[in-house]
Amino acid sequence: MAQVIRRSGDEVTVEVTVRLSGSLMEMEEAILEATNAVGGCATEEALGRFDADGSPIRVGETKLTARGRHPKVYQSPYGEVQVERYVYQTSRGGRIYCPLEHQARIIRGATPRFASQLSHKYAQLNVSAVQTDLEQNHGRKVARSYIQNVADWVGSIATAKEETWEYALPALQVSIATVVISLDGAMIPMADSAGYREAMAGALSFYDHDGERQHTVYLAAAPEYGKQTFLARLEREIARAKQQYPNALYLGIADGAHGNWTFLEQHTQRQLIDFFHATEYIGTLAQAQYPQRRDTQRREDWQHDHCHHLKHDPNALDQLIAEATRLTDRRGLSQTLRGEVRAARTYFDNHRHQMDYPRFVAEGLPIGSGVIEAACKTLVKQRLCASGMRWKTKGAGIVLSLRALTQTVGRWAQFWQKIDQFGAACCC
Repeated sequence: MAQVIRRSGDEVTVEVTVRLSGSLMEMEEAILEATNAVGGCATEEALGRFDADGSPIRVGETKLTARGRHPKVYQSPYGEVQVERYVYQTSRGGRIYCPLEHQARIIRGATPRFASQLSHKYAQLNVSAVQTDLEQNHGRKVARSYIQNVADWVGSIATAKEETWEYALPALQVSIATVVISLDGAMIPMADSAGYREAMAGALSFYDHDGERQHTVYLAAAPEYGKQTFLARLEREIARAKQQYPNALYLGIADGAHGNWTFLEQHTQRQLIDFFHATEYIGTLAQAQYPQRRDTQRREDWQHDHCHHLKHDPNALDQLIAEATRLTDRRGLSQTLRGEVRAARTYFDNHRHQMDYPRFVAEGLPIGSGVIEAACKTLVKQRLCASGMRWKTKGAGIVLSLRALTQTVGRWAQFWQKIDQFGAACCC
């Protein structure tokens, strides 16, 4: 259907015939088929340019000699491509080495771009959905096992290199005044423990002097006891940010979990309890103030007013503690609600030093950790908590590494630039 009709240096001319008949949908299917044919033809030419010439070669200190040319089918975005390429061995036999696959950065039989497509799609969708998407939208029929194999391999590279590969922050057009550091956990279903365990998500958000968020770096990690690997990665990201933006204010925002503050107090100049977590406790007090079902509107108004005061009135926190103390002794409350009111009072009292919202608002600083809350949902739960899913630690880590790379602007491209530079085999 497609064939090379002319070669000139780095250029090839490919000829293809497209039959345009029937409905527009049928014509578009024919165009897609022809486009894939052109891509396959050009990819075959491209692969040939990475092959050796059959002469003896050295890999490190080892001399290898050609064992002849052998056919091999590679998977590309456009379809299967079969080429004959030289394979090498030592004089004593042993493992086969293929220069073409090393030089072209082939990953599990896939061209780099196809491996990138498969792993990017797998970061967003389960294997069956990726398979359907490839067939319906790209005209590619690919086995589920192959999709899983390539995506796992790419994810293994991402996981293995998280400690050593550094990714550059984008060149932002405005100066950065504030860097907000947040972390939180999300429970995911595990296959090996027959229950749920906590995966971690982290975010560094970069704000300009007007309080507008300009960029966010996302991190995620599979459940681990102690969270030390995840926290070490987050520390490295913080160090890189401080190296690039040494004069920015580093602000920690999170919920009330003790472990969060043990970490954030080490790495930030100021800390703040996420405002929206605080409003949930105000909601508890509102429920105690108006516990009757018919008082829905009065309850909502009470909560809205007290949230507004907490954000803008320096005396609001003392008033909330007083309200909680009063409501604790209110007659007619259920034991459950009374306990929740006591918990709210304790929460406000214990985190008083981290709830100076009026000052932060006056200074134009962020007061909410919406970024990390969204990350827990979009980065972790949307992909790992679908119906019927159960994860092993390694598989969850692979998916989360891929998703963090795809959701941080610019990092997916940088990740593949590094594979292009260093190769896939040595990366693993």
